[in-house]
Amino acid sequence: MMPRLYLPCDSLARAVGADEVAVALATQAQRNLQLDLQRTSSRGLYWLEPLLEVDSPQGRIGFGPLTAADVPSVLDALQGEPSAHPLALGLVEELPYLKTQQRLLFARAGITQPLSLEDYRAHGGFEGLTQAIALGGEQTATAVFDSGLRGRGGAAFPAGIKWRTVRATQAAQKYIVCNADEGDSGTFADRMLMEGDPFLLIEGMAIAGLCVGATYGYIYVRSEYPAAVATLRAALDIARSAGYLGADVGGSGQAFDMEVRVGAGAYICGEETALLDSLEGKRGIVRAKPPIPALQGLFGLPTLVHNVLTLASVPLILAKGAQFYRDYGMGRSLGTMPFQLAGNIRHGGLVERAFGLTLRELVEDYGGGTASGRPLKAAQVGGPLGAWVPPSKFDTPLDYEAFAAIGAMLGHGGVVVADDTLDMAHMARFAMQFCAEESCGKCTPCRIGSTRGVEVIDRLLAAPDQNSRDEQVIILKDLCDTLQYGSLCALGGMTSYPVVSALKYFPADFGLQSSEADQ
Repeated sequence: MMPRLYLPCDSLARAVGADEVAVALATQAQRNLQLDLQRTSSRGLYWLEPLLEVDSPQGRIGFGPLTAADVPSVLDALQGEPSAHPLALGLVEELPYLKTQQRLLFARAGITQPLSLEDYRAHGGFEGLTQAIALGGEQTATAVFDSGLRGRGGAAFPAGIKWRTVRATQAAQKYIVCNADEGDSGTFADRMLMEGDPFLLIEGMAIAGLCVGATYGYIYVRSEYPAAVATLRAALDIARSAGYLGADVGGSGQAFDMEVRVGAGAYICGEETALLDSLEGKRGIVRAKPPIPALQGLFGLPTLVHNVLTLASVPLILAKGAQFYRDYGMGRSLGTMPFQLAGNIRHGGLVERAFGLTLRELVEDYGGGTASGRPLKAAQVGGPLGAWVPPSKFDTPLDYEAFAAIGAMLGHGGVVVADDTLDMAHMARFAMQFCAEESCGKCTPCRIGSTRGVEVIDRLLAAPDQNSRDEQVIILKDLCDTLQYGSLCALGGMTSYPVVSALKYFPADFGLQSSEADQ
């Protein structure tokens, strides 16, 4: 009898042929081979997908990247000497890329079947919820506060303060809202978690609801993630049937339920107040603050808004304790962060590590440098409006404060790598154009400033002489200051980051001397 086989059902794995590999395996099964194939979540070793894992006495051994045509030879190898196959990887958990990670959020990645409640429980699922019910709301909020958990979006606001604020606010109805509108370039951790470990997010939201006194929640998912939407909805039905949602959550005597809402793909709806407007059925437009959503959020009622990774961190904190979580990280950046490597990178995928490793370790040691083999030029960290970080700054620790000190930000942990062929002037122009197209239009700096920014960069690149270039650089920097300090939200406020960093570190791409860019 053949050993059990594991193949991811993750969207990326399917995009590069995992379903075709599954069909090929099923075809072999029809030839009197007894195959036990399980479709699991992905390990996040995306350059090896489709990655087929096989049980062995020593652990799971891997083969990848696999095609349907490779299936017969892999099955033959399994009946002889597996390591002799050219696609054999050895023990998957011993691969350096995976072995050196510190997986807390993604501990089940690649191991469990996404919609198996039995799998989830067998790997620690719902232990956090059980503990939260035993502790009660006040001690649960204290545990989240003491853990040092910060929002895993852009602002990195302390989660515990939000929880205490919503809990202390008196209202007949409160809400939990999960911001799953993952729109940053090069990011996929939210999608991986929703598709691969949906019960973790459900558990985190249920804990939050019981703690702050909310009885209903919404997961706002972008329409570009249809597999995540389908998986979440199926998981909600399973959790509800098992008593983890509904009138008596986990035997707590408290009610909490939730649903999935699908957004139309507007980037601005990743901003929490625009997301709330969208949930209310309105056009997504940024709200002025105060009042903050914790006091007056969805439908004007107290609302706890977090993104996927923040809420999914909560079950572990409750199950293992705040101190366990605080033991990871550095300074005020505690716990782990799932960094996502994309762009011109040899080994693209997910790397979960405690805050404090350097960008060089992430890009060069894990990522293996550029896929093209050409020299690294820069990495954009934190999405399309993140700063371009040159190799001279790659030894900066991946820490919120350390990155702020160099005029950059971690954001959602996306890292897009570029080689020396990338034109940074065009990337600066793209940032302004992106802001102009995605702006909600409410505030003048963002709505008009971004359009003027495109025009200024065009004039700078077309300038016939030194004096003309100098004039445009001054205008562009003043415009960036206006965007950064005058915009209502981070869309306009952060558009300056890629522009200013491109000017500062890559002046030649604008036809400038270093002194002109730094003036």
